[in-house]
Amino acid sequence: MRILVAGATGMVGRLVVEQALERGHQVTAIARHPQGLGLEHSDLRVEQADILMRDSIVPLLADVDAVISCVGIGTSKTPTTLYSVGAENLIAGMDEHQVQRLVVISSEVADHWAKKGFLKRCIVFPLLQKFLGATYDDMRRMDIVLWESDVQWTSVRSPRITASAAKNDYRFSAEGPLSNGWQITSADMAMALLDWAERDDVGRKQVYVAN
Repeated sequence: MRILVAGATGMVGRLVVEQALERGHQVTAIARHPQGLGLEHSDLRVEQADILMRDSIVPLLADVDAVISCVGIGTSKTPTTLYSVGAENLIAGMDEHQVQRLVVISSEVADHWAKKGFLKRCIVFPLLQKFLGATYDDMRRMDIVLWESDVQWTSVRSPRITASAAKNDYRFSAEGPLSNGWQITSADMAMALLDWAERDDVGRKQVYVAN
């Protein structure tokens, strides 16, 4: 496959690039500061691009089979449009070049809380929303962008992503949150994102993942 990875220099994005190359895929890695990737490979193309600038994104979607977006602002409290506008720009390029498959990272906090367990619903998620609400608000706007598009997207409701050693395994559900689904390693998240990019049975679905 020919895969475009947005946010390729981040903790997860870099691992997606590495694992995709190991699987034999051709990769276009994009980031605002691509020199931070520090990888060279015959099947790797590295491009400087800002996901918030449509004109820099759309041409890069030519000859691509799937897109994996690993963009994020970490724990910033600053209001953002990175997720929603970034998704809009990626989808614009996908529509122009007839690319169907898109996988994005979201958060379980951005989901509806009604069916969550007591601890998440009443304590953990309200605290996260209070201090990092701008991020989750934009992830909710991204959901609207995805639903209003025609692409075959998968939105990954991620728990806390850690830098711990890979377990080389993960759990996932397309039906609802996982029990004790508190965290996942960055390497296992990268593996999951690639697995879903390669599949055609999780299109237009929100999936939940955890170790």
